[in-house]
Amino acid sequence: MPLEFESLSHGRIAFGFFNIETDMILLEHYFLPAQDFCRYMTQAAKENHPTYQTVWEVYLVERGSNIGNLMGAIYGIDFRGFIGEVYKLFPFPKRQEDFKQKPEGFKNRMLIEALIQHFAKKVSIPFVINQEDDKIGIGEYLFDRASFQELVKYVWSGGFPRWKNEVRPDYVLKMKDSVEKSKNPLFIGLTLT
Repeated sequence: MPLEFESLSHGRIAFGFFNIETDMILLEHYFLPAQDFCRYMTQAAKENHPTYQTVWEVYLVERGSNIGNLMGAIYGIDFRGFIGEVYKLFPFPKRQEDFKQKPEGFKNRMLIEALIQHFAKKVSIPFVINQEDDKIGIGEYLFDRASFQELVKYVWSGGFPRWKNEVRPDYVLKMKDSVEKSKNPLFIGLTLT
């Protein structure tokens, strides 16, 4: 389930996994596979310049109605938009104990990316780390270091409900290893346990 996180630019915004069968995450109207998010973090962890800038490839859903209604999809009553279509393929589990983020969700990537293309366009957005003012930008969203680190912790933990059996995909483990070895101030104080 996506949770609310504090941004400097837009106040509280949604970020996170929205279906346990896929590793796709959302950041408001941006969508990207967690595998890509972790790769971007691994790359950033290798950098230690006052300013670091690159681009992220994400899917941009411009109309809110094309995103869908997460709670309606979970309850099986509203399958509009991208999220609704995902829940048609992968309904919410009937048993609460089965509600765990599946580490093999990345295997559905091709299917999910084919589906999202009906609702979104692939775009390049800037990712900027500015060490002087301790700010991080993802597209139009601006975070301080502490809030940004919460996004990384969320992906590490498997969000809410956490990774199934505490088993993480290899790309998440690689991100952890890179972040823990990093000299980049963005990751100072970040503990992934």
